[in-house]
Amino acid sequence: MLSIPSQKILVAEDSLSQRMMISRHLRKWEYDVVEAADGVEAFAVFRNESPAIIITDLDMPGMNGFQLIEEIRRQEIARTYIIVLSASDDKSSVVSALALGADDYLVKPYHPEELRVRLSGADRVLRLQNQELLIFAMAQMVDTRSPETGAHLDRVQFFCKRLAEGLSMEGDPLVTASWKSQLFSLSPLHDIGKIGIPDAILNKPGRLTPEEFTIMKEHVIIGASVFSRIYERTRYAPFGFAIDIIRYHHEKWDGSGYPEGLAGENIPLCGRIVALADVYDAISSKRVYKPAFPREQCWDIINSGKGSHFDPRLVDIFNRNENYFWSVVEDLRDIEE
Repeated sequence: MLSIPSQKILVAEDSLSQRMMISRHLRKWEYDVVEAADGVEAFAVFRNESPAIIITDLDMPGMNGFQLIEEIRRQEIARTYIIVLSASDDKSSVVSALALGADDYLVKPYHPEELRVRLSGADRVLRLQNQELLIFAMAQMVDTRSPETGAHLDRVQFFCKRLAEGLSMEGDPLVTASWKSQLFSLSPLHDIGKIGIPDAILNKPGRLTPEEFTIMKEHVIIGASVFSRIYERTRYAPFGFAIDIIRYHHEKWDGSGYPEGLAGENIPLCGRIVALADVYDAISSKRVYKPAFPREQCWDIINSGKGSHFDPRLVDIFNRNENYFWSVVEDLRDIEE
């Protein structure tokens, strides 16, 4: 059985005794530890070793902790979690370190268990970050089979975010900060089931036949089935949220959609939001079967679907934010368009 690699931590501390004490605790907690005696060495180790977490002092020769944080944030590829461990509890130092990009701040002398708790928090943040990257990577696997979609996933995320923010401003009790965050993170999975649709149908340049459309509609069942099995194994709540997005984003407000023909508020809210976002992206962008429609035509299509295809509240929010929607289309337009 393969063992899971331990999280790598860089300890940047010019005091040998302090560095040895911190490293001893970290190794006892089964972290993979690398050390640096000053900021210059720490930055070199960061570039060579790519640690997930950095614990740094502020007062170091050559390059101090503030400069180290600034350089790491300028150079990093994946997010690095930075904990400052300093003898200074001066408020301005704390604020400056956090403003430059530190994630946490501990004052010496510290209790080892306090550091351990802070590291547990860092592990959770990094794990969530990796889950989001995995989710987006899974969604992009489908998009690689449809080369014309380009920035489709990014645009749909921004459309969903703005629609959810509009509901939040109206006082919708369901749309909490956590709910909005999940919608933004998980909306790229809406078409994950297309991984099971034949290329000849997925990339057909013309209109689908009734038989082909029946097969295409199966993508919501395929995707929801995949995530249902994952959810049953993990009981990870966001995957339950993802199932609703995947399964219900082709339902219509008047009950004429698929796969269940749900109507009105019986359609989960996340499905209603992704439905409008997905359609707007499809009509405003080039597809293998159609050109990108002009702005006015896109507006007409969305508004003609008010109360039939789309939740009327969402169309009203779209209308109030149409300038924003079109700016996303323009800023993230696919290169080949």
